[in-house]
Amino acid sequence: MLPLRCLVLLLCGAAPLVAAPAGSGYLPAIGRFWHVTDLHLDPTYHLVPDPTKVCFSSRGIPASHAGVYGDFRCDSPYSLIQSAFTCMAQLTQPQDFIIWTGDSPPHVPADELSTELVIQVISNMTQTIKQHFPNLTVYPALGNHDYWPQDQMPTTTNAIYKAVAQLWAPWLQTEALLTLSQGGFYHQLVKPGLRLVSLNTILYYGPDKVTVNMSDPAGQFEWLERTLEGAAQNMEKVYIIAHVPVGFLPYARNTTAIRRIHNERLVAIFREFSHVIAGHFYGHTHRDSIMVLLDQEGKPVNSLFVSPAVTPIRSLLESYSNNPAFRVYLYNTNDYALLDIWQYYLNLTEANEKQRSDWELEYIMTEAFGLTDLQPQSLLQLGLSFWLPQTKAFDRYFSHYMVNYNNSITCTGKCKLIQVCAVLYLDQLSYSKCISNLER
Repeated sequence: MLPLRCLVLLLCGAAPLVAAPAGSGYLPAIGRFWHVTDLHLDPTYHLVPDPTKVCFSSRGIPASHAGVYGDFRCDSPYSLIQSAFTCMAQLTQPQDFIIWTGDSPPHVPADELSTELVIQVISNMTQTIKQHFPNLTVYPALGNHDYWPQDQMPTTTNAIYKAVAQLWAPWLQTEALLTLSQGGFYHQLVKPGLRLVSLNTILYYGPDKVTVNMSDPAGQFEWLERTLEGAAQNMEKVYIIAHVPVGFLPYARNTTAIRRIHNERLVAIFREFSHVIAGHFYGHTHRDSIMVLLDQEGKPVNSLFVSPAVTPIRSLLESYSNNPAFRVYLYNTNDYALLDIWQYYLNLTEANEKQRSDWELEYIMTEAFGLTDLQPQSLLQLGLSFWLPQTKAFDRYFSHYMVNYNNSITCTGKCKLIQVCAVLYLDQLSYSKCISNLER
């Protein structure tokens, strides 16, 4: 837990907002990086009397509580994205960097988009980020909506891979831009001793028909192993970023986020190089969750984090959504070990009522769960504590999972079983045991 004397109060909207500490006279060994994901800009969003015509992304479902900053039936209006970045920009410091884990276009049918429109939306979001953070390096990853038709990521160079390589050239080096333009993935040295690997996990995503029968789409597994081996030889630590996470979905029983066969391969690689990898960071689910990778003996070896989305959209089949969110990670600048998360969010209902975006600090992870850091052992202990009936840890975790969407919604029984097994077990064998043992 960090000393409060280093906190800084800033204004985001009308409310004072606390900034996470960084290296200073008090805390020289703390660095920070920010995580934004799933912006899902809906350019059609506009306030009209007919709630079924507020946004294309609602697909005709009434957006009955639409306001200046959006509606839970719609993807993000530009005003929401701008508000998030305006607030975040006030909190950043020159030595920070940003990870951006994909999905700029909205959730609309394929015939309402095109390759040109997808590139235009990604370009719009790229320019918006550059305007708000002109002096920070941003490390993006491609999402399943960052292609047209959505999900159908190819294994070779194409118009979208080439376009993003051009758009992101101010942030990335020549080698990174080359593999990005060829396969949608790259690695780059962030600073001495720390390398970032941006994976294109859409190549392993179930709906991607292009890669269905491929064991190593675009040769990314082989490339990843070579990259991690090189990092190990150079005594570097690695942060893994991607859009679709590894492991099992926390809301669907026995369902991996990527194809099962590719999940097993990725888990095996991550176990082999767990001594090199200092953290994993994903998006895609729109919710806030954690996972801990165990080795084959059950020892915790890696910490994984899924960041909640900026978009607040909720489908007709979902009983809850998320408030818009962004976060900052604190890490030890000596070994790049993860120390904490400061999670920020916007209460969308209140923002629309007040017509003012007062972003708030939702939680500090070490304080919320009584942890000393975010190392694998700490996350394992937290995950195991979720089973204990006498603790409120899981109830708090599920509230954060929804980004304070509605605290009257609870997760018990099978809902809790699926959530906790997904936190603790990332491979098929151990996850299946977790589910079957507790369903008896």
